[in-house]
Amino acid sequence: MPDRPTLKTVAAAAGVSTAQVSYAFNRPDRLSAASRAHILEVARQHDYAGPDATARSLRTGRVGAVGVIFTVGLSYAFSDPYTLAMLAGLTEVTERYCAGLVLIPFDVGGTGDGDAVHESLDAVRRALIDGAVADGLADDHPAVQALARRRLPLVMSSASASARSVLIDDEEAGRQVGRHLRGLGHRDVAAVVASRGEPGTLVHEVDEAELFPYSRLRLTGLRDGLGPGARVRVVSAGRNSEASGRVAGGSVLDAPDRPTAIAADSDVLAAAVLREARHRGLRPGVDVSVTGFDDVPAAADAGLTTVRQPIREKGRLMGRMLLDPTFEESRVILPTELVVRSSTGPAHD
Repeated sequence: MPDRPTLKTVAAAAGVSTAQVSYAFNRPDRLSAASRAHILEVARQHDYAGPDATARSLRTGRVGAVGVIFTVGLSYAFSDPYTLAMLAGLTEVTERYCAGLVLIPFDVGGTGDGDAVHESLDAVRRALIDGAVADGLADDHPAVQALARRRLPLVMSSASASARSVLIDDEEAGRQVGRHLRGLGHRDVAAVVASRGEPGTLVHEVDEAELFPYSRLRLTGLRDGLGPGARVRVVSAGRNSEASGRVAGGSVLDAPDRPTAIAADSDVLAAAVLREARHRGLRPGVDVSVTGFDDVPAAADAGLTTVRQPIREKGRLMGRMLLDPTFEESRVILPTELVVRSSTGPAHD
């Protein structure tokens, strides 16, 4: 059996140094295009796939990859417009630094099953990464705690006592929605939120502590913006998906004491509520008002009043916090903007 090709054998065959072979695979900016093409062709002829990643990570202490923690299934994550925009911004930076992405699911299906949590934690502990992004999680989440114990750099999208963060003022954004609805005369509002509960079930105030951090903050702001005397019922949408949003929206719209407005904490859920309203012959902005959050591309076509946040820029800044040694800020708060469209209008008795 012929000897396995090595960095040295390729360097000798190409007539270059071992450092130049390494640069051809890992630091192409250090070589001319012609030199790199020559080295890679010689490597191909010798069936050499590049420096051993495990050996390199042992020498440098780095593996050249960033982890992204998902609290939903990966198949769902790739259908979610918020997630796609955030990843697009993140990969702009990882590509610049020749770093890969490791997608780490922490999805226990809302059951809290011990085996499922254990398996998810094992995935976080075993992941070969140099740092991680935890979007939508709090300091007390098991995945965040596992990463902290590994002493890995971590960037979060919520306020953190120990990690760097890129976030928006979710409470003020919710307050903007509440003030807008109050100005239109709405005093009975349902908040439809992604949660671990079954779609369409009421979330009692005592259980709101179990909601995602951003949902809790937006609810606080919504109530404050609506002011004293307003009724706010909180309804679980389950996962942040169209199917579960339609179940939650239908349960609210079919209630005998239907609210005059529905504030969803994502555009995905709000769009599902709009579809259910139209299916029942209700006119958004006339018979019932609906708001969303994020301002994803489909929101404008749906005429959805929503809170715009710079999702792609959030992902970009998270990547810079992890990979750019010149980026010194440890906390960045991005601006939001209430975008008013036709899905909201004056309340009617």
